[in-house]
Amino acid sequence: IVCWASRRPWRACWGSFVTANLPFIQLVGMSDAAIGFRKKSILYREYLVHSNTLSPKLYPVITIDGPTASGKGTIARAVAGKLGFHYLDSGALYRLIALASLRNTQSDSAIDGTPEYIATLVRLIETVDIEFSEERITLNGQDVTQDIRAEEVGQRASAIAVYAPIRAALLARQRVFHQPPGLVADGRDMGTVVFPDAPLKIFLTASVEARAKRRYKQLQEQGQDFSASMPTLLKNLEARDARDYARAVSPLKPAPDARILDGSMMSVDAVVATVMEWFRSADV
Repeated sequence: IVCWASRRPWRACWGSFVTANLPFIQLVGMSDAAIGFRKKSILYREYLVHSNTLSPKLYPVITIDGPTASGKGTIARAVAGKLGFHYLDSGALYRLIALASLRNTQSDSAIDGTPEYIATLVRLIETVDIEFSEERITLNGQDVTQDIRAEEVGQRASAIAVYAPIRAALLARQRVFHQPPGLVADGRDMGTVVFPDAPLKIFLTASVEARAKRRYKQLQEQGQDFSASMPTLLKNLEARDARDYARAVSPLKPAPDARILDGSMMSVDAVVATVMEWFRSADV
């Protein structure tokens, strides 16, 4: 309405609004869940172009990176809740694409790495309907909150994450979560690639043995029918670590200014308290 009244070109007017750091939700009156990440929306595409103009100082970002089963999701969710910030589980986006590719009857279950196969996954990313809410994650209208945590999906997500076009296609979807009043994002390259200007970057790690125990307990609590033994989980974690650390695009590594936190022998409450203390002392 303001753009119409001022008789300014709407694209230029829209860009000035975003540059002024006015939140997208106030401008169009819809949440991310409501628009469902539909790229057919012109306003949504414009927002993706300009979303990185939001100031990490004005709307702080806390990034928590680390290897699989290090507890980063549990910690990030708890910290976001205490601060009233938005929460981004970037791994869930990769798992959603992995699950969608497994369910896509037109694609082979094997990952062959050919340009044609990569292009198919990129098209899938651009067209799939994903929605996040406080309690649920839906894929094309179906609740897949538990499905994406299956071990098969996690292994596939790690395998497809090594391809640069796939990571590039998902980059905009991750940055759209940066909205007022702030964001806590967990993943593997949040502090190095997605939000490099975040005022507080944490690299949360733990021994592979501790992480295997956590993963085993998680699978049991989810009631999943799996046959993975502790030795198998250890082997899978070591293989995934090697793949994540060694990949050419966005490898798993601490940002140069990240604070390292080993949670192997710490409780969840102790880790959360440490992160909160670091945030209060950060220059934000």
